[in-house]
Amino acid sequence: MVESQRRGEIVPLSEQEEAAWRALARAVSVIPRVIDADLVQAQGISGTEYIVLMNLSEAPEGCMRMSQLANHVAISVSGLSRVVGRLEREGLVERSRSADDGRGQVASITPAGLRCLQAAWPVHLASVRRRVMDHLRGLDLTALAAALEDIAEPGAAPPARRRSRGPADGS
Repeated sequence: MVESQRRGEIVPLSEQEEAAWRALARAVSVIPRVIDADLVQAQGISGTEYIVLMNLSEAPEGCMRMSQLANHVAISVSGLSRVVGRLEREGLVERSRSADDGRGQVASITPAGLRCLQAAWPVHLASVRRRVMDHLRGLDLTALAAALEDIAEPGAAPPARRRSRGPADGS
């Protein structure tokens, strides 16, 4: 933590920091949308569906508990349930009860899901390269990746709870 922040002092962002923050915030919002659009147009699957299939393909035996998969995909369990439901209807994923405890649900990639992922991979790769990596030439990618990992550290952002503002008139 910066010394001035320990003393409770609020330190404004420098001009460079403000520009970097605004660019990062916009990129975080725009990148998923444009990659999603490329995948939907070329392969008919969303970026989230691609990430679900990718994570399942990399998991031991091609399956993962839904709660664990939700953490990897960075969406809520209910959001993941809707995505997996769509993939299930397409025959790309199957859901079953956990053999370990019988309570949790497990998602498994099907052979059709693996074929879909293999077909979508070149589109995803080209999109990521064109829309992101080509713009990062000359940067220290190791340092960038480490900084972004620190920012996105699991558990760094607990679910937010909206505080009541009171009556509309501010009283």
